[in-house]
Amino acid sequence: MTTKTDTKLPFAYDRESLSDDMLLQLYKAMLTPRLIEEKMLILLRQGKISKWFSGIGQEAISVGVTMAMQSEEYILPMHRNLGVFTTREIPLYRLFAQWQGKASGFTKGRDRSFHFGTQEYKIVGMISHLGPQLGVADGIALAHKLREEKAVTAVFTGEGGTSEGDFHEALNVASVWQLPVLFCIENNGYGLSTPTSEQYNCENLADRALGYGMESHIIDGNNILEVYNKVNALAEDVRQNPRPVLLEFKTFRMRGHEEASGTKYVPDDLMETWAQKDPLDNYKKYLVELGVLTEEMHENMASQIKEEINKNLDIAYEEEAIVPDLATELSDVFAPFTYQNTPPSTETEEKRLIDAISDGLKQSMERYDDLVIMGQDVAEYGGVFKITDGFVAAFGKERVRNTPICESAIVEAAMGLSISGKKAVMEMQFADFATSGFNPIVNYLAKSHYRWSQAADVVVRMPCGAGVGAGPFHSQTNEAWFTHTPGLKVVYPAFPYDAKGLLATAIEDPNPVLFFEHKALYRSIRQEVPTNYYTLPIGKAVSLKEGNDVTIITYGAGVHWALETLANHTDISADLIDLRTLQPLDTEAIFASVKKTGKVLLLTEDSGFGSVMSDISAMISEVCFEFLDAPIRRVTSIDTPIPFAGQLEEQYLSRKRLEETLKELIAY
Repeated sequence: MTTKTDTKLPFAYDRESLSDDMLLQLYKAMLTPRLIEEKMLILLRQGKISKWFSGIGQEAISVGVTMAMQSEEYILPMHRNLGVFTTREIPLYRLFAQWQGKASGFTKGRDRSFHFGTQEYKIVGMISHLGPQLGVADGIALAHKLREEKAVTAVFTGEGGTSEGDFHEALNVASVWQLPVLFCIENNGYGLSTPTSEQYNCENLADRALGYGMESHIIDGNNILEVYNKVNALAEDVRQNPRPVLLEFKTFRMRGHEEASGTKYVPDDLMETWAQKDPLDNYKKYLVELGVLTEEMHENMASQIKEEINKNLDIAYEEEAIVPDLATELSDVFAPFTYQNTPPSTETEEKRLIDAISDGLKQSMERYDDLVIMGQDVAEYGGVFKITDGFVAAFGKERVRNTPICESAIVEAAMGLSISGKKAVMEMQFADFATSGFNPIVNYLAKSHYRWSQAADVVVRMPCGAGVGAGPFHSQTNEAWFTHTPGLKVVYPAFPYDAKGLLATAIEDPNPVLFFEHKALYRSIRQEVPTNYYTLPIGKAVSLKEGNDVTIITYGAGVHWALETLANHTDISADLIDLRTLQPLDTEAIFASVKKTGKVLLLTEDSGFGSVMSDISAMISEVCFEFLDAPIRRVTSIDTPIPFAGQLEEQYLSRKRLEETLKELIAY
């Protein structure tokens, strides 16, 4: 059997042991996305679609990698990987409907092109920020490894995306944890219009693997047989010997970044050189030379594919446009969750806030075998606050995982665990450090269910707050960054009892939860706490005091400041509401109290402008204006970063202004 071609082609093909039938399967798999793309370019010129990101010239990579993967293994493609979707045999009408914003697509018209995922076909699409999917692949691969499944995960990025921090974080995590991930770089010469010479300063991106202790390979991305044979062999080996592998596919983008961009920035001779390396045209010549393919066979194959394209386009065109429904839009922000009340026991123990959180976390680990804890120093060291002390002995290092200092990749890995059916709790060592993982929190976790009905079963623990002299980078109470983002739940307990029960519910809830824990309360607040596993509802405030003069609404440390102030002023009859949850918000409790008392004081440790209390003030003004007997008063910390020195921190905090403001409001 002839295996190699002559030298007339721009590269040598080697079929190795592939059958004629397999050679033709690879050809059809490349021809399908090429013909779809050619049709899309026509529709674009006709104004029937709004945008197109072309993968013409890169089909061999998408097809070769996908054909080498098993159907149950996840692939995380980019916007130039149409061949991944077609090779996984997604019905074409659903792809066309997706691109037209129809309901039978994958995002209900909420996102475009390839920004979607599908569990049915084990594809997890990109977001525009590019980098996060690399860490998500780590999480999916980690889930496979924890379940001892012989599976590999493939994730794509472009050469431009390798400059993002997420790329380096994801490779480092995969290497440290020896995760079975194929990191596929499509080096196509340009990041939009910026050439590789301005993107990085090394000869080959594959060389970067050395710094992470990883294996790497350079593959001709236009040679379908080289792609398929090498990836197939590597995938099989990685299944048996789990480890990450970096693959750099040398290729070229023959169209613009998207069609409106054009290619005027590409020298003509460079374009011509790569045109001669077209993966489809050259592979066709090779198959004809072998006698495996004839022109008649090609025409029949192309005719069938075009017929399938036109038939499925008609189906997509005939589908009615989406009719906006407000209730549906709002209900799809979060994954469905029916709260199950698990009552507290009568047996209690006095617990500090920190102990109650530790107990709740431990009991959740006992309850859910698929729950994984990740964070810096959370294993043997027990975390910087010792909340997970002893957890390694109880649950093992596989489920209680120290992480490198890379918040972004670990948030993403938590998302990957969720995609693969596990639960994750990530300890953000300090809430301030969430800035280093902000992108995947607000753009991936928060939007995942709304975009493609994928739950983000992730809890991010957020030790926060001032009062301990920790300065500007360890003292922020930054909950308002996240209450502003639809799709995130935000919990902020003030007492040990609440913290334990709400943490249990947060872990049960399949939606992403930011769980704020005030550091100054960790060891200063004690309470009798039930010893059993119990839950409390997210989204329900609690009334700590009842009165008629004024409503005080607060949360976190502010609760204890308010209790202390009221204890010193027994003449003030106040409703004191501890919100406990900031998203969703218990507006019913807020409005009922304000309508009763007619005066309201909103207390937060956060700075004033843009705080949670600013929105609550606006809501009260809109709903309860006619019941108010005085202006709404906000008591907030000053609009500066949080200082270190004790006297400066005292001046900063809203606590200093609470008593005076409350007296003024009562006297109004």
